[in-house]
Amino acid sequence: MVRPDGPLICKSDSAITLQNADEELIMKDKEFALCRCGLSNKKPFCDGTHKTQGVQATQAFSDDREEDINGVVADLTITVKTHSMYSIQGPVTIFSRDGLSKTTRTKSALCRCGHSANKPFCDGAHNRHDFTE
Repeated sequence: MVRPDGPLICKSDSAITLQNADEELIMKDKEFALCRCGLSNKKPFCDGTHKTQGVQATQAFSDDREEDINGVVADLTITVKTHSMYSIQGPVTIFSRDGLSKTTRTKSALCRCGHSANKPFCDGAHNRHDFTE
């Protein structure tokens, strides 16, 4: 779920694998919050810094790459790419907190630097803004 001005809430009935770019396990859990403003001191996790820094990030989005995931059975893995995006593999529904924006995919790249013009999706802005973790 994309929270307005806040993190990406990752939630599943089964465990989601969160790994680093070397495919080393960071954690496996059913729910966690990932930073999408790029300011957290506990990256990749949200530590609430967005609240004190006045981050404004809409929850609304559109997606022209939506896929039908009906019948797709696979584990969901989120890879934290070094100085880059979150890479998602597996069936996922991405939706805004208000429910007005929604898409389904089997793979995606989501922004974690806070600079994408196409949030929650990555547009490569981390390169232009020298995003580091």
